[in-house]
Formats: sequence, structure tokens, C-alpha cells
Amino acid sequence: MKIPSENSVQRRRLEQAGHPAPVLVRRGARAKPTRRRLSLALQGGGSFGAFTWGVLDRLLESEDIAYDAVSGASAGAVNAVLLASGLREGGPEAAKVRLARFWRRASEAAPRARAGMAVALAARVLSPYQFNPFNLHPLRTILSKDIDFDALRDRSGLRLLIAATRVRDGRLRIFREKAVTLDVILASTCLPLLHHAVTINGEAYWDGGYTANPPLFPLVSTTRASDALVVQIMPSVGLEMPTSPAEISRRMEQITFNSSLVREMEALAAMTKLAANDSEGSRLSGKLQKLRIHHISAETEFPKLSQSSALNLDWEFLIELRDAGRRAADRWLVQFRSGG
Repeated sequence: MKIPSENSVQRRRLEQAGHPAPVLVRRGARAKPTRRRLSLALQGGGSFGAFTWGVLDRLLESEDIAYDAVSGASAGAVNAVLLASGLREGGPEAAKVRLARFWRRASEAAPRARAGMAVALAARVLSPYQFNPFNLHPLRTILSKDIDFDALRDRSGLRLLIAATRVRDGRLRIFREKAVTLDVILASTCLPLLHHAVTINGEAYWDGGYTANPPLFPLVSTTRASDALVVQIMPSVGLEMPTSPAEISRRMEQITFNSSLVREMEALAAMTKLAANDSEGSRLSGKLQKLRIHHISAETEFPKLSQSSALNLDWEFLIELRDAGRRAADRWLVQFRSGG
């Protein structure tokens, strides 16, 4: 027979008398901080995704943040699935390790300067079906080693929204967490001048950045959080008028991969204003009135980004971007916690 302890007897007497029982806290125990739910929209942009790695690396050190949903295109899709996989399998520390390991391996697998120049020149005159007939793709090898996609689909823990562009009609396709496979990530990162189109269930797909970079409206309609953070890594402003073929190509790429984000941000701002005057109080209007959209821009923290190449995977460059992302996230967290 188990004899009730003195504490348990006192608790029952207090409860019978209508008084709340005291909460016993173990000496030395530290109360867990209140966690705010946050959703993430991660833009794509090749090696510039190392900036997002830095942002996530810093956020994962924050015990007061819980993640609700993550959307991504291209490099943003890669970072999103690494985050989800790491959190599922081992929590924040595992996610930090997984992100760091991926970017290290990506750098090691990248062609060196001369080989990279040869690929770039070949892409100007040949299609990837000609200069890469066997469809060799280092990202396939790296991700297949790092991520258990079967386990991720079984129980993600995070709601994922991965963007790809359907080649047939140029429309956006969002793959949710139950449909995310290695081919889905390869489709989301598929630059048509460098890689073969990725076929999924009979449909060919290209880079998701052409139609949603990152998917913002799908995230807004899906999230249950009151805060969403957009991490923009493609430069929006060029520092000078491009005149050489390389400069023109780079600026065209920046404009192309930012255009969908600009449109969605403007449309979302307009819809939020309309929602304030919505007398009927629709579900979307209520969500828009409560939702706070936050923004981190890589070019603000890393001014020379507009003159950099998104194909540069040199480790020193990636570390610079990661550290810039950590600094930007550190400042943002101060504002976020103060209610900004």
C-alpha cells in the first residue's frame, strides 16, 4: 500500500477547500520560455542560399521560436527540406548540423574555377541534353545522403510548401510535405540551361523560382502562425548599369527571380488594406489582419551581393554569406522580441 506524502495530503486539503494547489517547482529548474510560432518563406538564388543557412542557423539557437510552416523555391526549397528533416530527426542542433554539412558538401562538389567557366560557356551554345547527356547531378547524390525522404513524408513536423514550375504551361505547382521527394527538390532547383527537366508523374518541371520565389500566398493561406518571415537573397537593386554580357545576364537573372516576390508582396499589402475594411469578416480577411509579415534582405547585410555570382560555391564566399545571415537574423530577433 502506498502511503500519501505530506505534500499530496496538503494539496488535496487545499483543493477541497476551494483553493488552488501550489505549483511545486524543483530547485534549480528553469522555466521554458514562451514560444512564438513563426512561418518562413525562403527565396531561391543558387549559392546565395548560404545567407539563408546563416539566418536559420541563428534562429535555431532561439528557444522562444516554434516553426509552423516553411515555403521555398530552388535553394530555398533545399534549405526548407534540410530544416524540416533535421528538426524531425534530432531537433534544432541536428538541423544546424544538417545545414552546415550540406553547404560544405555542395562547395566540395562544385566545379573549380576553370571547370565552372567551361560549363558556363557550354551552356551558352549547348543544351544540358548535349553537354550533360547522362544527366549527372551532384545535388542528387548530396541530398540522398543527407535526407530520409520516406521518413520526412511520414512525419514531417513542419508543413512544407515546395515550388516548381510546370514546363507545359508555365504554371506554379506546390508540393506539400506528403508529396516531397528527392525529385521534387531537384525539380524546384532545375535551371533549364544547366539541368535536364525533372519529370514527376508524367509532367516536366523547372525551377520554382520562375513562378514563386518564394511561395508567399500559399504560405499565407496555410500558416497558423501570426508571424511570417520572408528571407530574400536575390539582389533587387543593381549598383550600376550592366554593359558586358556577364553583367547583363546577371541583372536579368536578378530581375527574373525577384519579380514574383515583388508582385506577391504588393498584392498582399493591397489585400491587407482591403481586409481592414471587410465588414463581412471572411476567414482570409481575419487572417490577414492578424498576420505580421517580416522581411530580411541579404543585400542589406551584404552590399556586394549584386556583383556576385549565384554560381559561386567557394567555401570562403559561402562562409561570408552564412555569417552575414547570422548577423541579420540576430538583429531581426531583437526587433521580433520587442514586438516589431
